[in-house]
Amino acid sequence: MRDVKGQCLCGAVTLTASVDNPILRACHCDMCRRHTSSMFLSLAITEGSLTVDGPAKSYRSSDWAERGFCEICGSTLWYGTVHDGARHPAAGLFENAAGAPLKLEFFEDMTPDGYDLSGNHRKMTTEETIAMFAPSEEGNSQ
Repeated sequence: MRDVKGQCLCGAVTLTASVDNPILRACHCDMCRRHTSSMFLSLAITEGSLTVDGPAKSYRSSDWAERGFCEICGSTLWYGTVHDGARHPAAGLFENAAGAPLKLEFFEDMTPDGYDLSGNHRKMTTEETIAMFAPSEEGNSQ
């Protein structure tokens, strides 16, 4: 296990987390694309190890999710699930995305026509992603 440190664009928010098997996960849902203007790439970290210092804010984007951002520069900081308080930090905050390989795509069937990620990794459809994460009564709100 090792610690990784990251920061937002202006440097006002810093993050530290532990990783033991770092991987990248891409999400192509409508909300992630609107929040980042592209897919959201998160870094898998050791559960409960994320510390965030500085003017971070959170926006409750649905009944079951929140999205973090820097209050000063607006950098995307995390995607979080409300029911368990888990936060999945944006990979771009860490140098070289902590050297992690892409291993998983969520909402792969919502990928815009203009790009497609190559490689041999798991690609989950909207139905598969919802089944994994969303409470059944929520539909497909991300």
